[in-house]
Amino acid sequence: MPDEVYSVSDITADIRESLEDRFNGVWVEGEISNHRLPASGHHYFTLKDPGAQLSCVLFRGAAMKSRIPLSDGMQVQAYGNISVYEARGQYQLIAQVVQPQGFGDLQAKFEALKRKLEAEGLFDSIRKKRIPFFPQRIGIVTSPTGAAIQDMINVLSRRAPWVEVMIQPVRVQGEGAAEEIAAGVRAFEMGAGIPRPDLIIVARGGGSIEDLWSFNEEVVARAIAEATVPVMSGVGHEIDFTIADFVADRREPTPSAAAENAVPDGESLMRHINLLQASLNGRVQGRIDNLSRQAVALQRELQAREPGRRIQSWAQSLDFLAERLESAADLRLQVEGSRLEAQGRLLETIQPEKEIDRCAERLGLSLKQLDTLLDRRLEEAGSELEHFHELVRSLSPDAVLSRGFSMTLDEEGKLVTEAASVSKGDHLKTRFPDGDVSSVVE
Repeated sequence: MPDEVYSVSDITADIRESLEDRFNGVWVEGEISNHRLPASGHHYFTLKDPGAQLSCVLFRGAAMKSRIPLSDGMQVQAYGNISVYEARGQYQLIAQVVQPQGFGDLQAKFEALKRKLEAEGLFDSIRKKRIPFFPQRIGIVTSPTGAAIQDMINVLSRRAPWVEVMIQPVRVQGEGAAEEIAAGVRAFEMGAGIPRPDLIIVARGGGSIEDLWSFNEEVVARAIAEATVPVMSGVGHEIDFTIADFVADRREPTPSAAAENAVPDGESLMRHINLLQASLNGRVQGRIDNLSRQAVALQRELQAREPGRRIQSWAQSLDFLAERLESAADLRLQVEGSRLEAQGRLLETIQPEKEIDRCAERLGLSLKQLDTLLDRRLEEAGSELEHFHELVRSLSPDAVLSRGFSMTLDEEGKLVTEAASVSKGDHLKTRFPDGDVSSVVE
C-alpha cells in the first residue's frame, strides 16, 4: 500500500500550483489556431509552432483592454501565467496581453506590468492614502541637478515657506536608476537618520518613454505601494503616464504641479496654522494608519479566497457546457426530423380521412348516450343532495339547542363534557338557544 494516495482534485491542484510558481509572467510566441469567441466574450485559442502547441484563454476583461482582433493564422506574442483548467486536467496559458509580433518591447512590458499590478489591487482607490493638507516636512526623490527640483523648491518656498524640504538625490534615468529611486522612497519611509516626512514626492521632468522608463519598473512601483507615508507622483509632462503614477496615492501632471498641490497657500492660512498643526497631524496620521491596515487585511483576504481563479474556471466551464448543449440540440433536431418523416409516410399509408369519418360517427352515438346518462345522474344527485341537506340541518348545534339542550364551555371556549374536568373557582359559560349564561364553580 503506498504511503500517500492523492485524489484527482488534490494532485491536479498540486500540479497547478507548481506550474503557476514556475511559469508566472511568461511571454510565449506562436501562431493562433482553433480560435473561438463564444457569447461570454472570452477568447479560446491554441498557440502552435512546428514542434508543439499550447492551449490559451484570454478572458473578456483582458481582451477588452487589449483591443486587438484575434484570428487563426496570426503570429502573436502572449504574456500571462501557466495554469491548469482543473475540470479537464489541462494545462493552459491564461493570457493577460496578446500583441502582434514586433509591437514594441517597452510598450508591451508597460502594459504587462500594469495589468499585473492592477490585478493585485495596487491601483485600487481603497488603498490610496490621503494627502496631508498641512505637511510639515516633504521628502522629494529626484535628480539634484535637474530643472525640476529647482522649480519645485521655488514653488514650495513661495506657497509654504514653513515647510521643511528634504531631498533624496537619485539618478532618474539609465541603468540602476530604478533601484536608486526605490531606495530613496524607502529611506524616507524608514526615517533612518533623518526626520520622517509627512509626504513623499517622486518627480522628474519630461522625456521619451525610454527617458521615463525607470518610473515604469516594478521595483519602484513596489516601493511606492509599500510606503505608509503618502506618495505623490509628478513625472514628465501632462500627457505622460507611468506605472508610478497609477500606484501613487495621487498623480500630478508635472513636478511643478505636484509642488503646487502638495501644500496650501501660506498667505491665506498662516494665521491659523499654529492652532491647527497639532490636531491635523494626529488625525491625518491616524487615518493613514487605519487605511494601511485595511489595505493589508483586504489584500490578504483577496489572496486567500482567489476569487479571480474561481470566476475564470466557472467561465470556462460555462463555455464548454454551452458548446455541449448546442451540439446536443443539433443531434436532437436531426433525430426528431427523421422521426417526423417516418410518421408522415405512415400517415399516408393509414389514410386518416376515412378513419376520422368513422370516429366521428361513433363519437356522435357516444355523445347521445352520454347526454342520457348525464340527465339520469343529475336527477339522482339532486335527490341525494336534498336528503343530506335535511340531515345536516337536523344535526347542527342550533337545532340540538332548540330541542331543549344546552352547551357548557370553559374559559378557553372548550366544551365541558364531564364534571370532573372543572375545579372550584372556574368560570363557565352555558349556551341556550336564546343566549348565554356565565357562572362560577363552587
